[in-house]
Amino acid sequence: MNDLSECRLCPRECGVDRNAGEVGFCKAGVQPEIYRYGPHHGEEPVLSGISGSGTVFFSRCTLACIYCQNYPISQLGEGETCSIDEFTGILEMLFKKGCHNWNFVSPTPWMPMIMEALDVLKGKGLELPVVYNTSGYEKKEIVKEISHKVDVWLVDLRYSEEKTALEASGVSDYVKNTRSAFEEMWRQSGPLSLDENGLAVGGLICRILILPGHADEAVANLEWISKTVGTDVALSVMAQYTPTYRAIDRVPWERRLTRDEYDLVIDAVERLGFDQGWLQEFGGGYSKELAGFRMKPGYGRVADN
Repeated sequence: MNDLSECRLCPRECGVDRNAGEVGFCKAGVQPEIYRYGPHHGEEPVLSGISGSGTVFFSRCTLACIYCQNYPISQLGEGETCSIDEFTGILEMLFKKGCHNWNFVSPTPWMPMIMEALDVLKGKGLELPVVYNTSGYEKKEIVKEISHKVDVWLVDLRYSEEKTALEASGVSDYVKNTRSAFEEMWRQSGPLSLDENGLAVGGLICRILILPGHADEAVANLEWISKTVGTDVALSVMAQYTPTYRAIDRVPWERRLTRDEYDLVIDAVERLGFDQGWLQEFGGGYSKELAGFRMKPGYGRVADN
């Protein structure tokens, strides 16, 4: 795993010495920063099941999305610092609560800590499927390195044009790196695999968030997936985009989707032959459940573990 004394965990490759207190783009330090944790019932059904997905919402992010619904967490750094022992205790608590998996949201800056905690838990005989819940902006070589610890890749494909990624997420090489990482994730895991209860135990789920003014890029990504790895990929097509944060006064980011934009993407899903996954209905409102804001009071407070 990448040495934090010269952090190059994500494609930005800041090279800062986090051990010495230096911070790079994401501003992550050497101890995990967590905003919320608990059984999450708002994920895809194969993850949430009945007892919930054991989700940890990390603070910090390697992107700077102008429309981020979680911007207090990702951009403003809200959350609490915890030790590795405390973090491991959180995961053990989620295990004991009967969660179906461990679901790490925005894990990239915290991968070494996650790997360490999972090793400790394995030593105690505690194991669950590990869900790597990512924006997709990952390094192929890091994906290879951690693949033996990840069961389910839950990965976004947001853009097909680098200029859009730069405008909306502050990064000029999103498409190149995300597609490279996606191919490696698929090579490592293959199609979504379910157990006898219909819960995910392996494979890849691709989230496609339809963006206003850029529905054609969602279509381009679907076409790329179809040509590159085929149509066995489980899709989660999301129509929930709601203007927030820095998007509220920027065209076209300041508006919701149109019906035509939605139909363009759904038609592409059907035309290309994708038949696994979930399609969010048009007009589905933004749900704070997706950000963990409706978890029980106290979850996310390390002291409550």
